[in-house]
Amino acid sequence: MAGTGHIEGLITAREAGLVACRRCGQVQEIHAFECPRCHATLHSRSPDSLQKVWAWMVAGIILFIPANIYPMLITRQLGDETSSTILGGVIDLMHYGSYGIAAIVFVASIVIPLGKFFAIGYLAISVQKKSNLNMHQRHKLFDAVEFIGRWSMIDVFVVAILSALVQLDTLASINPGIAAISFALSVVFTMLSAQSFDPRLIWDADRAAAT
Repeated sequence: MAGTGHIEGLITAREAGLVACRRCGQVQEIHAFECPRCHATLHSRSPDSLQKVWAWMVAGIILFIPANIYPMLITRQLGDETSSTILGGVIDLMHYGSYGIAAIVFVASIVIPLGKFFAIGYLAISVQKKSNLNMHQRHKLFDAVEFIGRWSMIDVFVVAILSALVQLDTLASINPGIAAISFALSVVFTMLSAQSFDPRLIWDADRAAAT
């Protein structure tokens, strides 16, 4: 064992002269250009992976700001109009005693997106700096980021359901605010950022740091 992550005696597929198709999984020789099974273009490593990661993540961060500043929900009742942001909605839920729902919304809409930004940024920086620290933990972190990403859309789902159900003409109506669009796009861009990250780069960084 060298360092904290590199395991002696093990070689990567690229070092063995092999490349796996990321669509169907079939293994070919590294000089192959196209997978004979599904005809996908073969790449030993995803081209421009880190550039795509940073581009999508920056776009997600930019949109996350208006998603928390502008109204997520606009409620009209008997001529009166009120609006609430994500954090404002959490405070209102706590005011009415719905602490469990408030906690779910706060975690899914604020804690998880911020955590994903830090996690993806950490993975990208560790690869760029050729770090071999906590290699297996970084793979687990990447899997966790991909798994929890879908739950960040809970606010958008709630707004969509309320908008569809509460439409009583002049008596009452609920409509999504501009923050709903910004938040949805921020989540989508963050998911694209995570999907653009090639976890095989972690192995490359470990190899480079160990030599």
